[in-house]
Amino acid sequence: MAENLSDIDIDLNTDIIHEWRSIITLVVFVLTNIVVLFPFHIPLYIPRWFSNAILDGLGRMRIIAPRRDRSQYDSSSTNDHVEGQTGGTRHFVRLEFPMNFVTAPLIADLFLLAILAIGRAEVYGGTIGANNISPIDIMAFFITLAYIAISIDASGLIRYLAFKVLQKGGKFGHRLFFYLYAFFFVLGSFIGNDPIILSGTAFLAYMTRVSSNIIHPRAWIFTQFAVANIASAILVSSNPTNLVLAGAFDIRFIDYTANMIVPVVITAMALIPFLIFIVFADESLIPLSIQMHELSEEAKAKKPVNPNIPHARGTAEEEENDPANGEQSKQLSLEEIMNPFIDKGGAGFGALIMAATLITILALNAASQNTGEHPVFYVTLPAAFVMFCWDVAFGWLHRHDTRKIASDGRREIERAQTERLAREQEQEQQTDMSAAQPFTKEAGLPSTSADLSNPKTEDAKAPSADVHDARPSTSPKSTLNEKQDPDLHKPTEGLSGVTLSKDSGVKSGPLSEREMDAEKQPPYDVTAQPEHSKATLVSLVADTYRWSQETFPTATAVLGHLPFALVPFAFSMFVLVQALVTKGWVPVFAYGWSHWVDKTGTIGSIGGMGFLSVILCNFAGTNIGTTILLSRVIQAWQKIHEANGTDISDRTFWATVYSMALGVNYGAFSTAFSASLAGLLWRDILARKHIRVRRLDFARVNLPIITIAMVVGCTILVGEIYIMRTDDPYNK
Repeated sequence: MAENLSDIDIDLNTDIIHEWRSIITLVVFVLTNIVVLFPFHIPLYIPRWFSNAILDGLGRMRIIAPRRDRSQYDSSSTNDHVEGQTGGTRHFVRLEFPMNFVTAPLIADLFLLAILAIGRAEVYGGTIGANNISPIDIMAFFITLAYIAISIDASGLIRYLAFKVLQKGGKFGHRLFFYLYAFFFVLGSFIGNDPIILSGTAFLAYMTRVSSNIIHPRAWIFTQFAVANIASAILVSSNPTNLVLAGAFDIRFIDYTANMIVPVVITAMALIPFLIFIVFADESLIPLSIQMHELSEEAKAKKPVNPNIPHARGTAEEEENDPANGEQSKQLSLEEIMNPFIDKGGAGFGALIMAATLITILALNAASQNTGEHPVFYVTLPAAFVMFCWDVAFGWLHRHDTRKIASDGRREIERAQTERLAREQEQEQQTDMSAAQPFTKEAGLPSTSADLSNPKTEDAKAPSADVHDARPSTSPKSTLNEKQDPDLHKPTEGLSGVTLSKDSGVKSGPLSEREMDAEKQPPYDVTAQPEHSKATLVSLVADTYRWSQETFPTATAVLGHLPFALVPFAFSMFVLVQALVTKGWVPVFAYGWSHWVDKTGTIGSIGGMGFLSVILCNFAGTNIGTTILLSRVIQAWQKIHEANGTDISDRTFWATVYSMALGVNYGAFSTAFSASLAGLLWRDILARKHIRVRRLDFARVNLPIITIAMVVGCTILVGEIYIMRTDDPYNK
């Protein structure tokens, strides 16, 4: 871990903020946070000859499949005009570079390094650690503990327990709302908010869909998101913001929980009646009696399938995600929540590992006088490895069953896809013929029913039957050929804007909205790949990933859901904030905070820091970026009083720290999705379930919730601080 604060020289000289590098550093920090708040894509136009040269080179090295038509769009070709394209467009390839919470902070750091605004000290402090904050230890701890929590989720335990809560609550709306609220709060207190968001959001989307008198899921999904983030404030291990805060101020985990549990629990208790009787006091949102569709006896008798196995439900998932299916979609959603899958062995073992890990962490941390003496990931890393070994071993022992389920589901999807394609082609032909009949009559040409059996028409229909019979084999020997060149049989765009199939020569209309939805399309082609196509690196990786999904479904699903994007984001934000420290901006903020506390006292420090932390969550790189920045400000505030020979009272100091802890946890459900990474995840899961939450609606609904939560939490914290703390000088 990093050195003690007294050993770190924090330069309190604010004159350097007038230097051009300091000004640019602040501007870059602000612009980076704006990009995190409003992500976008930058279009890049690459000369087509250069793009083709790169693709050809990669194709020759068998990294990707070779291009299908080398003459297409080549600059030497004179007959490649495509309707609707200008000459400039034909000679350039458009790429889109994402600017988001991963790329923007990283580009900002590289830019500051290029202009020498930051150097080795800032990069070291933002990765290895400085001022008691060790980013690399925090990320290792969070990722390894997240593996255990998400593995418990992948076992189906959360959905199964939610189903039991649903049975317990019955059809009484307010009682079920309270039971689910309490369930998510208790569970989130131990395993954090991410697993609750992953499983709880999908569960509520299904539940509200199959209820005939819940008009809108707003009350259920917003309450779940709020209570998951409130609960994550209790344990240090539940949220990376808590890890940053505990490390910055040498707080033992048991002390953190002891100070936070009372304000958080009372917030949760006060919030529930406010939600039921004020915010969501509408029977279309929380009915007095919930009318659920009944699950048939046949569906109840079905063996639940493991959702981690690819294509385990066959065509059911595609039909369920299609809003046009109506009652059938609701029936499939009802099966999902009323007949949940649970891996009892994995759930029990995961719960045991999680409990043992948390108890060990709390015990070792409480026994240690210095939290930096033994990094906590020394405990979570072995525990996560044991959990990973369990998932891999369980998958290997049941590999034959899971491979068969995946194979059967894939065949079912391919068959349905082929049949749908054949129907669409037949309907398109009939439409074209019926449209052509008036013209044949006007021209005096014969138009009889015999035309419908024209040999050309029959020939056009024939390939669709061949496609059906030529679906890929699922034997291990043929898996490589199935994904060799997925573009070989892809339709090409004709001059008139219709789609032409290279294999059949049959025209088909533009793809429907359902077919265009990438989420609902299987990640493979209906048609078989050529027997002689060569394997490429991309196809080998794709086949290996599919093999891993079918052989180790739980381990692969958990690794796929781990928040790896958090790692580069957190490191980049640590470096940016460290740049603000060395360029004099953090001391400027600290002087401002010192003046505020001198004028308002302890109560002002609680209210001010609570308000500031919630606001900054929306504008300072999520709640993680806010915690990093405000922790540095408070550390500089300490140094200011040291330099002036004055003391901060123990009561005021801890009032500031714990009000910030409330603000950065509660701030996740304030006005912007990007206030937390959990908010971005929550929005994406809802979008996949066809529930669109607009930015304005997110802010409008959350505003009264965050207001009452912060008022109650800060009020209770005031009482706790005045009872438990004194006005004696704070002694680190």
